[in-house]
Amino acid sequence: MARVVALGASNLTRGLQAVVSTARSAWGPSVEVLGALGLGRSYGSRRRVDVRTLPGILQSGLWPQLTCLPQVPTRGLVADVGNDILYGFSAEQTLAWVEEAVDRLQRTTHDIVMTDLPLASIRRLSRAKFLSFRSILVPRCRLSLANVVDTAERVNHGLATLAARRSLRLFHLKPEWYGFDPIHFRLSVWRSAWQQILCGGAADPEPGPVSWWEAIRLYRLPPERQWLFGWERVAPQSGVALKGGARVWLF
Repeated sequence: MARVVALGASNLTRGLQAVVSTARSAWGPSVEVLGALGLGRSYGSRRRVDVRTLPGILQSGLWPQLTCLPQVPTRGLVADVGNDILYGFSAEQTLAWVEEAVDRLQRTTHDIVMTDLPLASIRRLSRAKFLSFRSILVPRCRLSLANVVDTAERVNHGLATLAARRSLRLFHLKPEWYGFDPIHFRLSVWRSAWQQILCGGAADPEPGPVSWWEAIRLYRLPPERQWLFGWERVAPQSGVALKGGARVWLF
């Protein structure tokens, strides 16, 4: 048995089936996948997107769950760090939350991969395009493009320093994975992108065939704790068994 513990936001949520499929191909049908993810997810603060609110990744039930599970070979994945920049948090605060997440993961495993930020695609943004995306993704954000780029550069430098200090594998996101949308992977690269991020090279197993039914099922799985229209919903996680193999917990 093996386990993947994946932390992230929109890209991880959209590509969860690719992550599960890659993990299944790499480590077999009994692999376990524990994810703390969600659209607009913050690492350290409770955030609302549309009608749903999620706790910060550090406040999720993932961490006590990890202590209850038996020790098995585990790969940690730390992705989608940039949301907290748009929420107005400083580079120092963002990095402190990421380092706390890494610290908790390293109590379980030292096999951790972390992605950096898509600086190349962010730098290509015009002011008009930035304002358009800002108003859609984070309507309350009032940061300028210059503010966001400056903070993103400092976060990226901090991630590289953290990776070196903690002996993490830092994966540099590829500019060609982005199109009109500067922060989300293009649909056509979801499978190959997550295969490369999770496994690290062309010699590693390719993910299995795309199962849109499985992708829809994973997308609709409720996390352990959320608020819909302000009402708290709790869904205890015991691990959902997928038809193709693997068990999934969402927090």
